[in-house]
Amino acid sequence: MKLDEFAFFNQQLAAMLRDGIPLESALGQLCASMRHGDLRDELEKLRAALANGVPLDQALASRKLPSFYIQILQAAAKGNDLPGILTLVADYYQRASLVSTRLKGLMVYPIILLVSTFLLSVWLAIFEHELATGALGDLFEGGPWPLALWTLWIIPSFLAAVIVLIAVLLSAPQVRQWLRWKAPAFHEASLATVASTLSTLLRSGCTLDNALTLTQQMESASPAGPEIALWKQRLASGHTSFTAMAAEGRVFPGLFVWLVSNSHEDLARGFQRAAEIYQSRSAYKTEMMLYAALPVAVIIVGALVGGQLHWLFGTLTQIISHLSG
Repeated sequence: MKLDEFAFFNQQLAAMLRDGIPLESALGQLCASMRHGDLRDELEKLRAALANGVPLDQALASRKLPSFYIQILQAAAKGNDLPGILTLVADYYQRASLVSTRLKGLMVYPIILLVSTFLLSVWLAIFEHELATGALGDLFEGGPWPLALWTLWIIPSFLAAVIVLIAVLLSAPQVRQWLRWKAPAFHEASLATVASTLSTLLRSGCTLDNALTLTQQMESASPAGPEIALWKQRLASGHTSFTAMAAEGRVFPGLFVWLVSNSHEDLARGFQRAAEIYQSRSAYKTEMMLYAALPVAVIIVGALVGGQLHWLFGTLTQIISHLSG
C-alpha cells in the first residue's frame, strides 16, 4: 500500500462525507477511480458489506486493512465525526509517507552509486581481460603484464559482495528493526511515528490504555514495544502522569517525555508536538547523513575505479612501449 495514495483516498472520502454523500456511495465512487489491487479489493468488499446493512465496526473487522486504520474507524463509528477522523488519518498517513520517502532517499542514492560503480568496474575488468588474452596479448609473447589476470576481478568481486551483503541485511526484518531504532535519522523518524500514532488514536476518541495497547502491538517487534508495555503497566497501577509512566526509559529520550508531559492533561496535543519536533529532527539528520554519505561514497568508489584505471593505463603504456620499441 502506498502511503500517499492511501492518504489521498481518506482526504477525498472525508470531503465526500462532508458534502452529504453516504459512506457506501462515496466508497463506490472512489474505488471506481482507483487502480486494481489489494487495497481496492478490500475497500470494495467493505462497501458491499455496508450496502448489505452490516455496521461499520463489524464490516471493518473482517477486512485486511492496517490494524491502526481499523481501530481508528471503529472508534469513529461510535461517534458522529467520521469526516473529522478521516482527515486525522489522512494527515497521519501523509506524514508517514513524507518520512518514508526521505529515509528511502537516504538509502537510494548511495545504492545507485554503488551499483553504477560495480557495472563500470565489471566493464573495465572485461576490457583489460580482453587486452591481456586477445590479439594484443600475443605481442608480449608470454612477457609480464602489469598485473596477474585474476587480480582484474578483485574490485568487481568486492563491490558485488558489498551489494549482496546490503541486500541480505535489508531483507532481514530484524536488521530493519535494528536500523530503525539505532541509526540516528531512522531513530528520530521512529519516535515521530510512535508519537503521531498515539496522538491520532487519542484525538479519535480512544482511551489512553487502548491507544497504548494498539501502539504496543504495532511495535511488538521493535525495542519500543516492551517500553510501551511498561507504560501500560504503570498506568494500570495508578501512575496517571506521563512523566511517571515513562520514567527511566531507554528507547524514548528525556526530550520526548518532556514534550508530552508539558501538555499536562492534553496528552494528544503533547504527542502531536513530539511528532512534529522529531519529524523535523529526522528531516534534518536525514539531509546531514545524505550530504555526508554521498561525498564519502564518491571518494571510496572513485579510489576503487581509479585503481582499475591505473592498471589499465599501465597495460596500455606497456603496449605502446612495446610497439614503439
